[in-house]
Amino acid sequence: MAKKPKGKKHPAKLWKAYKVEGNKVTRVKQFSPKAQGSFMAEHKDRRTCGKTGYMERKGK
Repeated sequence: MAKKPKGKKHPAKLWKAYKVEGNKVTRVKQFSPKAQGSFMAEHKDRRTCGKTGYMERKGK
């Protein structure tokens, strides 16, 4: 079988992970504790790391 062509890679949207307020820059998303420098994805009831598979449940 012929190999399928790979899809285009999309750049990371890092501007959504930070918030600028006046002269300060703050992080909106959390870093993963297992893979430093990798942001965790925000879901409705949990946070997950796509690199390591680490998952945290959000409290009520």
